[in-house]
Amino acid sequence: MAKKQTSKQKKINVRVDFTPMVDMMMLLITFFMLCTSLAKPQTMELSMPSNDKNLTDEDKSVTKASYTITIYVADHNRIFYVEGLPKYDDPTCLKETTWGKKGIREVLIKHQTEDNTQPILQVMKAKAELDLEKDKTNMADSVYNRKLSEIKRGELPNEKIQTMTIIIKATDKSTYKNVIDALDEMQICSVGKYVLDQVNADDKELLKNKGIQ
Repeated sequence: MAKKQTSKQKKINVRVDFTPMVDMMMLLITFFMLCTSLAKPQTMELSMPSNDKNLTDEDKSVTKASYTITIYVADHNRIFYVEGLPKYDDPTCLKETTWGKKGIREVLIKHQTEDNTQPILQVMKAKAELDLEKDKTNMADSVYNRKLSEIKRGELPNEKIQTMTIIIKATDKSTYKNVIDALDEMQICSVGKYVLDQVNADDKELLKNKGIQ
């Protein structure tokens, strides 16, 4: 009796070629490296209160009062300001305004100093002229940033002015959003010198007289 032949199946070795994947990964790495290097960092310059206990109140307010505006960010989306340094014995120095173009921004732009100048308006006009120059001449970012820093310091193309100092104080009942809105106004108005300061006991008493928390 003849033997029955059994068929032998050939084993197929499965092999995945990852060589194209290496090329693709290299392309992706190159893409992300280029995008990362070209992306502009979204940062905000911020000055925080000094912890130096040897710093006197006179050192903290070295700028002229007329070149200073104190902003209070309060509860219920309210915002108040004092033109100059707060006069704690005179509650009428504290004034209320609103947010946006017709509010605190208008207060900053129209503020007039004792020598009849409007520093923030002058700086904003100089920045607008610089922006036009950049568009017309394809100015490099490094050159533009350097010139913008000079303008914010009061070093205008044809003159030098004393710039404003804005003091921002947020109460305990204020919101994080409102504080950011106040900082945004500093960027919109090209304010070069501003600081987030703490609300002290005199500030609280001044606010309390206006029913502010």
